Amino acid sequence: MANWAWGYGDADDDDNEEEEFSYQTRFGGRDGLIFLIDCTKPMFERHGDEEESHFDLCIKCARSVLSNKIISSDRDLIGVVLFGTTAAKNDTDFKHIYILQELEQPCAARILELEEYLDDSNNNFAKNIGHSMDFQLSDALWTCSHMFSNSEQKIGHKRVMLFTNNDNPHAGDTGAQRQAKTKAKDLNELGIDLDLMHMQSPGRSFDLSKFYQDVIFVPDDEDVSVLPDPAEKFEELLSRVRSKDHKKRSQGRVTFKLGEGLEMAVSLFNLVRSTTKSTPINLDKKTNEPVQTKSSRFSDETGEKLMPSDVKKFQKFGGRRIIFDADEVTEIKKFGDPGMVLMGFKPRSSLKRYYHVRPAQFIHPDENSVTGSTSLFSALLQKCVARDVIAICKIVARKNSPPRFVALLPQEEELDDHNVQLTPAGFHVIFLPFCDDIRKLKYESAPKANTDQVDKAKEMVKKLQFTYKSEAFENPSLQTHYRNLEALALDRDVPDDVPDYTEPNNENIKKRAGRIIQEFKELVFPDGYDPDAPPAKRKLAGGGGGAAKKPKVEIDVNIEDEAKAGRLGKLTVPVLKDFCKSQGLTTAGKKQDLIATINQHFGL
Repeated sequence: MANWAWGYGDADDDDNEEEEFSYQTRFGGRDGLIFLIDCTKPMFERHGDEEESHFDLCIKCARSVLSNKIISSDRDLIGVVLFGTTAAKNDTDFKHIYILQELEQPCAARILELEEYLDDSNNNFAKNIGHSMDFQLSDALWTCSHMFSNSEQKIGHKRVMLFTNNDNPHAGDTGAQRQAKTKAKDLNELGIDLDLMHMQSPGRSFDLSKFYQDVIFVPDDEDVSVLPDPAEKFEELLSRVRSKDHKKRSQGRVTFKLGEGLEMAVSLFNLVRSTTKSTPINLDKKTNEPVQTKSSRFSDETGEKLMPSDVKKFQKFGGRRIIFDADEVTEIKKFGDPGMVLMGFKPRSSLKRYYHVRPAQFIHPDENSVTGSTSLFSALLQKCVARDVIAICKIVARKNSPPRFVALLPQEEELDDHNVQLTPAGFHVIFLPFCDDIRKLKYESAPKANTDQVDKAKEMVKKLQFTYKSEAFENPSLQTHYRNLEALALDRDVPDDVPDYTEPNNENIKKRAGRIIQEFKELVFPDGYDPDAPPAKRKLAGGGGGAAKKPKVEIDVNIEDEAKAGRLGKLTVPVLKDFCKSQGLTTAGKKQDLIATINQHFGL
């Protein structure tokens, strides 16, 4: 089974219910990342025709990660620590260790600060910070550990990225090397990952066996003597990915009842969710501070402020207002305790594609809540796969949410050639539609295509097929929004261009299927017809300048009888307004206001 991380769901999930899940999961905290950069003189050298030094590349990586974090997960913490410097700046008074940026949330000011070191034409770095070979790597690692432990924020995943081109620091000093290796082991025991971003100079390879083989800790199934290509790692860091990061967290835990006295616990996950623009925040025009909105209710008669207990809800029935307390409304909404109940099984073929009413969820066993859930879940999954069936269940996700019927679609675990999990084992929770969700559509009669037209259309579609990946098509509206915010925050004159990958590549389409498309047009359209021509304008009714007015429809309805029977809500707004006008009543307000005006007119 996959090792899924638990945590609270985000506030803007698909289900906007008032009540939370009955079982909340543990929150793992925000991520912490520290860039530990070697600042000795070899890192600033340029070889041959290279336009940038290794130090410039490190600063670009840090700037790119900061820019991406602001959009993807701005709650994460980022820090930048320099070692091998003449100047020192740290809380523990270590020499040659300079904390350039503390472990804090990313912001525009920190990005601009890093960009100053990329445009260091006056060599201010050498003057103000300087270079030194008398550093202790153990002190640098201890400083990173100290920054994590002193953080006021709760940090879940802690990570240090070490950038260097020196494969044998403290050469000849076995004591310093031993201290560095011991400190690296301490970081690993504290749950702090240490990643080596080794940088190679032309004509010189980076030899791990000299020192870093005993510093970097990797899983047992990986070879520590072989590191991945550094170019791929730096390309990944430098790539600007403006996308929101949704952490893999459980949306809640519920019990899954298979029968009398037989139940297990499962966790619910959302696999797909739409990304929207961030909610705008109201700011004070003088101080630019966030403004909080507070609402209060006041009595129309006395002007006195109403407390929550003074506000009642009612439902109109039989011409009377039936008053409900808050507890009664809560009890009416309750359809049972949260959980899933197995109703039966159906063949997999009975699940149709047109049953889709909302994105599916995914369930995974929760061993922490009920011991033995993993074994029972695995047995149910294997039997459903072997018999090619789906499980039909009733689910109540939250305390006050209505029950829904779902189909559990089994999914087996898939691994690649390196035994890395591609898809986890579990059930997709397919929400089934009610009768009201399905309707029959009436299609207008149209001429049917003949065999030649159908065959040519199939040939055209086959030529234009490609492997679709949703991550390859960015939302141009969101990307424009992100770039505009970035340009505003970084004081840019013009935002970056936004490529719209949703636009069809007409040149490539014409190259691949231009001839077949033309043949299809000749088969389908009549001679002389141009499908690319703009449509003809419609002629206005009556030959006049304005649009023809719709004739007024007279409806013979006894408004008084409808009001006494409590059926005014079934009438349209124009009918209600026409009656109010005929009786000299006000027509202001919405439909409910019109109904209240008519009821008051009849004394109801």
